[in-house]
Amino acid sequence: MRSTIDRAGRIVVPKAIREAANLRPGTEVQFRVQGGHVEIEPVPLTVTLQRRGSLVVAVPQADQPVMRAKDVDMTIAELRNGPMEQESEG
Repeated sequence: MRSTIDRAGRIVVPKAIREAANLRPGTEVQFRVQGGHVEIEPVPLTVTLQRRGSLVVAVPQADQPVMRAKDVDMTIAELRNGPMEQESEG
């Protein structure tokens, strides 16, 4: 997929990419140049571990949107099978 950088340096991330990467409005991202390519990824959440009954739960230190069931299912699938391969153009 393609996008264009505007005069202010902004890039519109195509909807299909935002959905596949679970990027939502307000998601903080980081950029890096790796092997001549620009990579973008969400900034990892800062969490604290809290005991809740017999469980230890990771609690984000900042407000986060509630995860949708589809996002949870995708995360579980990726942990079991490795990252889902994305089709690329070009």
